[in-house]
Amino acid sequence: MMQITASPKSIASYRPYWAQRFGVAPFLPMSRDEMAQLGWDSCDIILVTGDAYIDHPSFGMALVGRLLEAQGFRVGIISQPDWHSAADFKRLGKPNLFFGITAGNMDSMVNRYTSDRKTRSDDAYTPHAEPDKRPDRAVIVYAQRAREAFSDATLVIGSIEASLRRIAHYDYWSDKVRRSILPDSKADLLIFGNAERALVELAHRLAKGEKIETIRDLRGTAFMTSAGWLPSAEWAEADSITVDTPGAAHVHTDPYAMEPQRQTAAPSPNPGEGTSQSIRIVPKAERLAARRDARAHTVVRLPDYEVVKDDPILYAHASRTFHLESNPGNARALVQRHGDRDVWLNPPPIPLTTPEMDYIYGLPYARQPHPGYGDAKIPAWEMIRFSVNIMRGCFGGCTFCSITEHEGRIIQSRSEQSILHEIEEIRDKTPGFTGVISDLGGPTANMYRLACKDPKIESSCRRLSCVYPGVCENLNTDHAPLIQVYKKARALPGIKKILISSGLRYDLAVRSPEYVKELVTHHVGGYLKIAPEHIEEGPLSKMMKPGIGSYDKFKAMFDKYSKEAGKEQYLIPYFIAAHPGTSDVDMLNLALWLKRNNFRLDQVQTFLPTPLALATAMWHTGKNPLRKVSDTSETVTIIKSGTQRRLHKAFLRYHDAKNWPMLREALKRMGRADLIGNGQRHLIPGWQPAGDAARAPGLRGKKKVPVFRDR
Repeated sequence: MMQITASPKSIASYRPYWAQRFGVAPFLPMSRDEMAQLGWDSCDIILVTGDAYIDHPSFGMALVGRLLEAQGFRVGIISQPDWHSAADFKRLGKPNLFFGITAGNMDSMVNRYTSDRKTRSDDAYTPHAEPDKRPDRAVIVYAQRAREAFSDATLVIGSIEASLRRIAHYDYWSDKVRRSILPDSKADLLIFGNAERALVELAHRLAKGEKIETIRDLRGTAFMTSAGWLPSAEWAEADSITVDTPGAAHVHTDPYAMEPQRQTAAPSPNPGEGTSQSIRIVPKAERLAARRDARAHTVVRLPDYEVVKDDPILYAHASRTFHLESNPGNARALVQRHGDRDVWLNPPPIPLTTPEMDYIYGLPYARQPHPGYGDAKIPAWEMIRFSVNIMRGCFGGCTFCSITEHEGRIIQSRSEQSILHEIEEIRDKTPGFTGVISDLGGPTANMYRLACKDPKIESSCRRLSCVYPGVCENLNTDHAPLIQVYKKARALPGIKKILISSGLRYDLAVRSPEYVKELVTHHVGGYLKIAPEHIEEGPLSKMMKPGIGSYDKFKAMFDKYSKEAGKEQYLIPYFIAAHPGTSDVDMLNLALWLKRNNFRLDQVQTFLPTPLALATAMWHTGKNPLRKVSDTSETVTIIKSGTQRRLHKAFLRYHDAKNWPMLREALKRMGRADLIGNGQRHLIPGWQPAGDAARAPGLRGKKKVPVFRDR
């Protein structure tokens, strides 16, 4: 019987593979010559990546490569291979166990194209920022080339690109619903989310002789199976309509209830008969255990790919079901038909413990790019080489963000000792260090060690966000451990300043004035990034973001403590144009808010629909998957035309003279011509300066305000 365990083995407790005798490599080898210098005749595992190889834990290939090396395996790297033939994929020979294939730290389509589908002119993960060093849909292409190179090699795909494409998904770049990446890549296994647990167990099991096609019980993995396959007789299949009913509403047991609903026994057809039969009262604990066991052996069937690609209602329903089955504590397996086969998704991985996080980040990274790149500048490395990742995961649940689909909602934090040790490693080993740590953060700067107060509630909760529509009463929002880390970090010898560059969740920060004071007094380098994203309820409700009132509270505290510290400091607010649920009036109101607050944004972000995100489901279907989906359920305003997307972006850059003609036309159409003129109350002037590149004269002589670049 297949048993998907909820109590996994520690990743640091495995007996090392025999090849551990070769010791630690200065850098994981990228050539046969480097392998020979290490005494290797072959690699056990070869990792293929679309990024330059930088031996630093902020880069996925280095992190999993060093982890597998610590398990005793010989790990090679094929970085940014020439994908036009299979030749480059033969560089290190055939791996004894498997190829691990990824697109890199970013999705290859997001990396290569803007939100307007224009090709980017640079690539931050490539030497000299050179573009076109990776193909579109890199995981698929790399997997195909690896298969051409070695037809019998085992292929395991992963990274954020594979994670976000593990089921049928809307693809913005082709404007259609694509099938799971598994049949397109023809991979043997897909590992989604943070891959450490699954990778370590997979490697050891393959090394012991297990066949990849028999390994079906790893959390955080997906694979192709025959249609209707079930692991054993104990397993049952449930249609997704029993989880969330699309179309007309039917009365059924509430699948979101925290406690099982009591069933009323059916009356006997012959009253009075059988009254002598003994009746056993089933204790609550036994009922709950039976329910947990039933859930653990239930797979939820999503609507088929062939159905969701043409049916927006069922696509939105599938998206909603997928996200409701995302908590590792209660998620069930999912299955979706693709043609005559099924894509099977096991439940998400169990989050790493603090000792496991410390183990991973304490591995012997060289903390610099592979020497084969020489003196080439790699922008992504330049940006993070003096930063420290202190946690992973995010419970914000923002619908436009892919972090929760990949890293999960449960925060995984490192220990204070581990963080301080890494700062000392940077100080002592990283060339060019001047005493300034550029960031202590992660997906969100101030979620370190924040978690549900009760593990039982956390394991049974099905909320998509812990902070929307308000901060959950069960969430521990104590920032004291983070304050302590900040204080100890800046007290280390040789450390002049600790900056916080990761985005801040200000609706959490305002609950800890002590944290805001500590942050503003010691850890802001003039500017602090926060992300209101909008000010209007329409788009904010579709983003699952707090109202602008939380921003106002935080700004008041920020200004107060900046003044007390004798510092002139600014907030950098991020906003999204053309997000689902946004109207022209919403963008106009945001532009007026920006003008009132003296904000002049430089580069701004237009909504980019990424695979699997809830906001992408809204974009594609026009339905709101945050609620039950049906033909008559809530529809969402979608901004798809290029003209309207450009208009929404222009509202964010109301001060740019090049946008004034478009804005004048829009304001007249909206009946707001009163906002055109040369006074303080006007949004844009009524005349146009000569030349497209002319600066907005209406801003000359005004108080100097910061110009901010967006993400």
